[in-house]
Amino acid sequence: MGRIHIVTDSTGELTKEEIERYNIHIVPLTFQFDQETFVDGKDIGPEEFLEKMANTSKLPKSSQPAVGVFKELFDELGSNGDEVLVITMTGGMSGTVKSAEAAATMSESKVVVVDSRYISYALGFQVLEAAKMAEEGKSMEEIIERLDHIRSNTNLFVVVDTLENLIKGGRIGKGTGLIGSLLNIKPIASLEGGAYNPVAKVRSHKQVVKYIFKQFQENTKGKTIKGVGIAHANGLAMGEPLKRMIEESGYQNVKLGFTSPIISTHTGPGAIGISYYTD
Repeated sequence: MGRIHIVTDSTGELTKEEIERYNIHIVPLTFQFDQETFVDGKDIGPEEFLEKMANTSKLPKSSQPAVGVFKELFDELGSNGDEVLVITMTGGMSGTVKSAEAAATMSESKVVVVDSRYISYALGFQVLEAAKMAEEGKSMEEIIERLDHIRSNTNLFVVVDTLENLIKGGRIGKGTGLIGSLLNIKPIASLEGGAYNPVAKVRSHKQVVKYIFKQFQENTKGKTIKGVGIAHANGLAMGEPLKRMIEESGYQNVKLGFTSPIISTHTGPGAIGISYYTD
């Protein structure tokens, strides 16, 4: 039996060490500032990106990888009969999964495409688990079954600190945004089902941390916590106390890191996203 190669996009918050250790293939998204194109995770760092975004009146535009880029990689990886498993960010927010599916139909390699239904660390959890199982020699069917289990036992909450990018992106009206900004509202949303679902509005970082930690306790009670990740866009005012509270409650391996520019384009500065899954 040949090996299974794991492919994903650039929004899973994977470290360079993880990518190299498990030989994960990254097909990056791109984004555009005015007429200049940047490759996610390569051409510009997350901090520099946030600085650049703060000085522009228009939001950067992100683009999914081209079908041809996926196909070329699939052809190469499967040329000797090996299988390819692609795990992408949610199709509810990007056409990346559609590009991968189109490429799979064009390639002669054996390719399976899975929509993770998530972004950020919640995507990364699935990718890392698949890569570990592939290394152990597990079959495609076993890996996909495990991914289904992880997906159905994952929670992801996103908190926006400022409504500016939601207004720029046309996701909320200027009037609503102005009122929200004056009241200092922090919208909290879940990514259940792969789409952005508002679940609460609070008025301070402290209330955000309190709300999310309560949800975390309820969702993980009586279960084994397998992974926790907090991604932020200069959002340490919420990210650090939340990490501390989770660690004090008993789970010590909380990941905390900058999110991809692809994600922070939509959330704006100061945002956080917390992902966790259980068995």
